[in-house]
Amino acid sequence: MIKTLITRIQQGHRTMRYPDAGAPAPEMPARFRGRPIFDAARCPDTCRQCADACPTQAIAIADGAIKLDMGRCLFCTDCADSCPEKAITYSRDYRLTVRQASDLVVDAGQELKLAAALDGKLRKLFGRSLQLRQVCAGGCNGCESDVNVLNTIGWDLSRFGISFVASPRHADGLLITGPVTENMKQALKTAYDAVPDPKIVIAVGACALSGGPFINHPEVHNGAASVVPIDLFIPGCPPHPMTILDGLLRLLGKIEAEKP
Repeated sequence: MIKTLITRIQQGHRTMRYPDAGAPAPEMPARFRGRPIFDAARCPDTCRQCADACPTQAIAIADGAIKLDMGRCLFCTDCADSCPEKAITYSRDYRLTVRQASDLVVDAGQELKLAAALDGKLRKLFGRSLQLRQVCAGGCNGCESDVNVLNTIGWDLSRFGISFVASPRHADGLLITGPVTENMKQALKTAYDAVPDPKIVIAVGACALSGGPFINHPEVHNGAASVVPIDLFIPGCPPHPMTILDGLLRLLGKIEAEKP
């Protein structure tokens, strides 16, 4: 027993301090890809190779203007790889979460309108204790795995008062992953109805936002918004745990909604 205690003391503090005491966010890994950045000045007016290469039609080009649907983006680099002018790069910014689906669609040089906090009444109700029921609506377990990372010792999501529960009847809201397959549509609706009012719904990952790589497949419903109302949209395929954490903390007003 004494050896265990000594070892634990030697290990020190393992939970990251961010965002407490103004501590900086941890450095993103070398392979991390944030939002695609388009250098419109280097894009020929007649070139559509990036849009044609995108597997989910996340890029739209009309009259020389480029629009990107972050809800559809898989962060796969097919657009960047296909660009003959090398006008597309990926940022290192993990902050991608928004409150409205319309805010997911941005012009090439437009900044994202990052998520604002819940209104006063809901923020007072959920700000110190938010219990979520996680629903995998046909996901591949990529987003589910990164959600689970938040419960490990390095992240310790519970220190913010956020935890996951086993039943929607014990929850304040749902956290949904997956494209909502036909077989999960009714299950998701049943889980939503079982959560007591007032409630919030968080969609995590490209599948839950738009159907992801399965978009428009006859066996999926192109995301959770087709079944239930969404209060927070977290893009990514899968989103990095920092992206998910940033979105949750913004929703609860623990991080100010500054511009990226």
